[in-house]
Amino acid sequence: MDFAVDAILFDCDGVLVDSLETAAHAWDAWARDFAPDFDFRSQMTHGARSSDVIATLVEPERHAEAVAALDAAEVALAHETSPVPGAVELSERIPEGRWAVVTSGIREVARTRLRAAGFTLPEHIITAEDVTRGKPDAEPYARGAAALGVPAHRCAVLEDAAAGVKAARAAGVQVVIGVGDHLDGAFVDAHVEDLREVSFGERGLSVKSPYAASTSAETR
Repeated sequence: MDFAVDAILFDCDGVLVDSLETAAHAWDAWARDFAPDFDFRSQMTHGARSSDVIATLVEPERHAEAVAALDAAEVALAHETSPVPGAVELSERIPEGRWAVVTSGIREVARTRLRAAGFTLPEHIITAEDVTRGKPDAEPYARGAAALGVPAHRCAVLEDAAAGVKAARAAGVQVVIGVGDHLDGAFVDAHVEDLREVSFGERGLSVKSPYAASTSAETR
């Protein structure tokens, strides 16, 4: 499947880097002090900013303290990540200025995870600190497209979470590729397990996997 786009906006965790277990360890340690009944693996809203998730778990007067504690836990473990298969190779084939990272994570965590996984950092990384409203709001992906100077409808988004897919659609993105198995039924134009089946060139974005084509048709 070929998609005529000029740039790619990547989510970070689950799309470029495999940080699921690292995040689980950080959240589990955090939960012991702030939300003992919270189980990351079964209750986490993937794709949302941690501060927004925390707001649903702790009382308002503890929110700032809880966010700071979770941020510290994630920073401490951020170097323990690996790349999603094919992700580093894909990023290296995309010209500078034609891709950006749009993540719900904080800047220090995102940059550390990307470096630990072997990426050369792109010029533009949109993080939780850069927006007033996180995914599923349109703002993160709208800011990512604006940073590249490319209209949102000429960008493809690669996402692993329903909140991110909704954010991309709300921003006017017309091509959304789902990655992995945490999409929770969100509408995507193609679906891949990892990025080995994805390429980018003069003709735009190509997805080679037959699985992607059949899943897209079923999702529609």
